Amino acid sequence: MPYDPGGVLFIGLGIAFAAAGLVWKGRVLRPLSVKRSQAAAARDQSRNLLRAADMAIAEARRRAAQDEPAVVTVSDVISVAHQHYGLLAVEREQAAAALRRRFEAARCRVDCMTDAFN
Repeated sequence: MPYDPGGVLFIGLGIAFAAAGLVWKGRVLRPLSVKRSQAAAARDQSRNLLRAADMAIAEARRRAAQDEPAVVTVSDVISVAHQHYGLLAVEREQAAAALRRRFEAARCRVDCMTDAFN
């Protein structure tokens, strides 16, 4: 039975790569930084609060009757952030700021009311 040089070459390269992987384990290109991880967590929380404010506004508009304004509260934003994004410790000022930003962006002055400006 003759040997297949392609199969032997394939197995040989596999063994060589496995040996190289055991010897050379790689290096960390960017070591973990506490400041970078905190900044990333703050960005994620800010983005999730804005999304929670959008969801709270949309839910308030769905709940509102035909000729009534939609009422969106800061506690609605906090509860949506807790339910959908798992944000347990949301400060009222942060939620109010996110609601104000999305309130202005969604042009809610026409058909919405909020307590975020108090």
